[in-house]
Amino acid sequence: MTEDEFWKCVKEGEKPDRGMPTVPAESLPADLVHLLITRVGLSEAEIAKMTREAAITRLQLFWSDGA
Repeated sequence: MTEDEFWKCVKEGEKPDRGMPTVPAESLPADLVHLLITRVGLSEAEIAKMTREAAITRLQLFWSDGA
């Protein structure tokens, strides 16, 4: 923490960045990822490239067609 960050926190209440990772706005729920890996057979790399809508659509396709 720099001195400027410290005083900004004291005077304005703005908390400094502590290195905590931010969750992407469109992160996939863990249970959805689990199903895509264990049931559909996708890799983590494939899933990481998917949007939430694409992941849901892919799981729905598996459930309806088995593919």
